[in-house]
Amino acid sequence: MSRIICVVNEFITEAHKRQIDAVAEKHGFSARYYLTKEDAAGHLEDCEVLFGHWRSLLAEAPGLKWYCCSYAGVDPYQPPFHFPESVLLTNSSGAYGVTIAEHILMVTLMLQRKMPDYTRIIRERGWTNDLSIRSIQGSRLTILGTGDIGTTFAKRAKALQPASITGVNRSGRSPDGVFDRVVPMTEVDSVLPETDILVMAMPSTPETIGFMTKERISLLPPDAILVNVGRGSAIDQEALMDALNTGKLAGAALDVMTPEPLPADHPLWDTKNLLLTPHVAGNMTLGYTCDMTVSLFCEDLENYATGKPLARLVDLSKGY
Repeated sequence: MSRIICVVNEFITEAHKRQIDAVAEKHGFSARYYLTKEDAAGHLEDCEVLFGHWRSLLAEAPGLKWYCCSYAGVDPYQPPFHFPESVLLTNSSGAYGVTIAEHILMVTLMLQRKMPDYTRIIRERGWTNDLSIRSIQGSRLTILGTGDIGTTFAKRAKALQPASITGVNRSGRSPDGVFDRVVPMTEVDSVLPETDILVMAMPSTPETIGFMTKERISLLPPDAILVNVGRGSAIDQEALMDALNTGKLAGAALDVMTPEPLPADHPLWDTKNLLLTPHVAGNMTLGYTCDMTVSLFCEDLENYATGKPLARLVDLSKGY
């Protein structure tokens, strides 16, 4: 009798199904596919492996042994949510680095080359073309979070010849030679005054919530820019808005914020020199990301079926 894999993802194509089926059938599994949680409801009682991103489905799979989240972030599964202790949890870290790194590059260049200002000028049918712009070349980059996203961005930014790339993480150890140096989070206050471009790519953990305080924002030079693609909870938004509106910070780009969706009357909409995007940097709209997510699942399905450790096993106590 086949062991059951349930795939509940709206992006799954016929090619993805063939890829998963090849690995599943090799090891005596049978895969069933659903596009939405509504489609899957009532069909998961015999599910051993679940690949998706709707946590409500966990309650419908009493025999579940492994849940592979098709997202990289796993904060929805942390307390107060009770994730079953008997179930292995993995994520899709490694699938999102390319799309989010390109988003960071896009908004960084837009801010440095005054695209929000030029967009306004053109919409008003003006022809001002002498705004002072800046370059990544020669800039000092600081990246909070040196996982897949931070490292992938650093590799791409390095080609643009910044003056330096500093990584900041929990351990202070360098995961890749792309960083000129890596410091622990405890030393971040000494790095911020030397930062021209600050990129925040941190997961949501107890240590990162509220990490970018008013005091830390004030440590940045007034001509610095800040980009956040991690979690909105990592920034004191009131302090950020004040710094932007009073010219104490040159610009910022937020793909994540609190709350989401952002209410129509929220002051972030009217904050000066701020680029807002509706959490699009790492969603499933790039085909490459979808393909990588499936490939990573198949890689760990091989591991699971042969009794090897899962490559992207999550420690919920750490948050990643």
